[in-house]
Amino acid sequence: MKNRTILPADTYIVVNKTFLTDTDRNIITMLYQPIIGYTAVSLYFTLLDDLHKHEIMSEDLTHHHLMTTMQLKLADIVIAREKLEACGLLKTYFKKDHINNYVYLIFSPLSPNEFFNHPILNVTLYNNMGKKEYDNLVSYYRIPRLNLKDYEDITASFDKVFTSIPGTIFEENDNIIKYNKGKITLDNNFDFNLLISSFPKNMVNDRCFNDDVRLLIQNLSFIYNIDNFNMQALVRNSLNEKGMIDKMELRKNCRNFYQFENSGKLPTLIYATQPDYLRNPKGDNSNWAKMVYTFETISPYDYLKSKYKGAKPTSRDLKIIENLLIDQQLKPGVINVLLSYVLKINQQKLNKNYIETIAGQWKRLNIETVEDAMRICEKEHKKLKKIIDKPAGKNKTVLTKEEKVPLWFDKENRQEQLSDEDKEELDNLLKSFD
Repeated sequence: MKNRTILPADTYIVVNKTFLTDTDRNIITMLYQPIIGYTAVSLYFTLLDDLHKHEIMSEDLTHHHLMTTMQLKLADIVIAREKLEACGLLKTYFKKDHINNYVYLIFSPLSPNEFFNHPILNVTLYNNMGKKEYDNLVSYYRIPRLNLKDYEDITASFDKVFTSIPGTIFEENDNIIKYNKGKITLDNNFDFNLLISSFPKNMVNDRCFNDDVRLLIQNLSFIYNIDNFNMQALVRNSLNEKGMIDKMELRKNCRNFYQFENSGKLPTLIYATQPDYLRNPKGDNSNWAKMVYTFETISPYDYLKSKYKGAKPTSRDLKIIENLLIDQQLKPGVINVLLSYVLKINQQKLNKNYIETIAGQWKRLNIETVEDAMRICEKEHKKLKKIIDKPAGKNKTVLTKEEKVPLWFDKENRQEQLSDEDKEELDNLLKSFD
């Protein structure tokens, strides 16, 4: 979906698609909050409060109301809203008008059993909380086991208590509120045709790849970043004697594969693109502004993937991005600038030590916007150029006189005609991610 500019005057209504119990509120605070954060949880409960006495649907409200209630910038509210949407707690509908209108549908959280068995949420919770806190949460929701071996089940059945007799006319009600849970959806189009065709017909059962298994594979592929080729081997190792996939075995195999590839670490989730409040206002059509817009609106993964001509980046390069996002805590748009710069001056190679050196400097300088990152790249590059002609020593710089620089360098040339190669690069990026 394309980014839309949301204004304080834009209106919204809240529609309650479910009913919440105290247990549900507890689940959101204890299980969802470690993943989506306090602000997203606060927005969820604020939207519920907007219902007031109208249990099903609120009156028309403005986003300025949300801003004043939560004491947040609108950009932060949008980020929180998207996190709720991603986890299935909220669904958003939009209608364009002279004042834009939004409809927010509220859904219940997953049950503890569903949450702790979800291939994405469960793993992320474990990684975010750590083993000790995670085990405490599991213990909190664990049902005590009672030994009923010596007991007799004497529960009365319905027909033993009640008898049916002729009564009044009855009409069914279809629109009564019910317990509704939203689903987590993914846009990563896993190629199931390729996966299924890799197995001989006599190896798998006809019912092997049912809807539940497909959803599990798609979720595992996303959270553990597993491509079709590796998933084939993992599925093959998870088949039982009946030609069906053992779902618990597949989860374990995928987890072990990821940990082996990532030095024992487990994955976590990050906000993939540059936050709205750190983006430039639209309107400038210069080459510089186009590159800023591109860096701001795509994820580092997608940017790097574009450099691979659509192929999946290597696990080594993905680890570099993960480190920049999680350990260095750089903003996604800033990482895109760093990747662009290093690839251009270093013959399309990502030097891990060099990248981490720059990332450390940018973190200390609190570089958070794309424009600031682009400007500091130019500034530091000019410093390095001054020492290029000095005798090469042990720590010779990766720059040479003839090396190219990113197309967004040199402010005085930003409005000039780009070379065919640079124009093609810019056009391809914008075409892919606009």
